[in-house]
Amino acid sequence: MPTRMLYLMRHGETLFNVQKKNQGWCDAPLTQRGMEQARRAGRIFVERGIQPDHFYCSTSERASDTLEIVCQEAFGRIPPYERTKGLKEWNFGAFEGKDSFLNPPPPFGDFFVPYGGDSQQTLVDRMVTTLTDIMSRPEHESVLAVSHGAACANFWRAWAGRNRVEYQRGIPNCAVFVYEFDTDERAFSCLEVLKPDLTGL
Repeated sequence: MPTRMLYLMRHGETLFNVQKKNQGWCDAPLTQRGMEQARRAGRIFVERGIQPDHFYCSTSERASDTLEIVCQEAFGRIPPYERTKGLKEWNFGAFEGKDSFLNPPPPFGDFFVPYGGDSQQTLVDRMVTTLTDIMSRPEHESVLAVSHGAACANFWRAWAGRNRVEYQRGIPNCAVFVYEFDTDERAFSCLEVLKPDLTGL
């Protein structure tokens, strides 16, 4: 069973995270705390001896900034990387930038569709298609991809029957989902979730 490794990370804390606002396709800058979270996540890669050979992130600035900080901390440089819309967060339509208390209780399902946003299945399909394509590319044995909270959660749910760890709601900023990718079956299994030590932040 030929396998490859995917390290799927949520971005660091942003201003909108602090203000509890929806940030799907709209963006907000990393806070100082978010930058430190990314540095601490980078140290996990050093401690584990993880050396990705390819790097990806969503087109949102909060994701690319997180990737650059992680790589600078872990590898002492910012390697070439690709930004792709396929790794973007759920599109919340007219609810973008609005207070999150306006959202219905999850799961959201098709709630945002009439407001110009994504359905939950649209997000799942986009993440699965994007990451399957990335992991199927030549010489992609170990990949770091920086995405978003709901995107990471729904990608995990797509492989619930294969995952080896139980999902827990509330994904911390800069948490890293460690996936094994079976190149024959073109399927993922989550092996563990790495969480940076946020003590003192």
